[in-house]
Amino acid sequence: MQNDAITRLEVLVGEWSAEGPGAAGRMVTEWGAGRKFLIQRSEIPDPDFPDSLAIITVNVDGETYTQHYFDSRGVVRIYKMRLEGRTLTLLRDAPDFTPLDFAQRFVGTIAEDGGTIEAMWQTANDGQHWEKDFDVVYRKVTTR
Repeated sequence: MQNDAITRLEVLVGEWSAEGPGAAGRMVTEWGAGRKFLIQRSEIPDPDFPDSLAIITVNVDGETYTQHYFDSRGVVRIYKMRLEGRTLTLLRDAPDFTPLDFAQRFVGTIAEDGGTIEAMWQTANDGQHWEKDFDVVYRKVTTR
């Protein structure tokens, strides 16, 4: 089952442009440790947005994932991740290395051809009532 979960991540591998509100950047996603982990590096040449590194692992259930997130502000977070069909979801709804001042959720739809991910980040101050934070679109530039 874990091999199937790893194979599902293949759609994320490559170099991506990222377009969000008032900023553009790039994200590179590649295999690490013999295809046991997926490594994402994001760079946005704007001081208002942090550069980040994320490592994605398959959970023991063979169906879900964990994303370990680190950024240039020194923020460290853990997100629950699911990839079901063409829907990619990240969720942070419990404190981890930092207090949980608000819950976060990312919901993205991967285009059928795998070349675009249209997504939205959401926040919930009470952990239940989600509000849109911002939209982001990723476009695949190259595969790796």
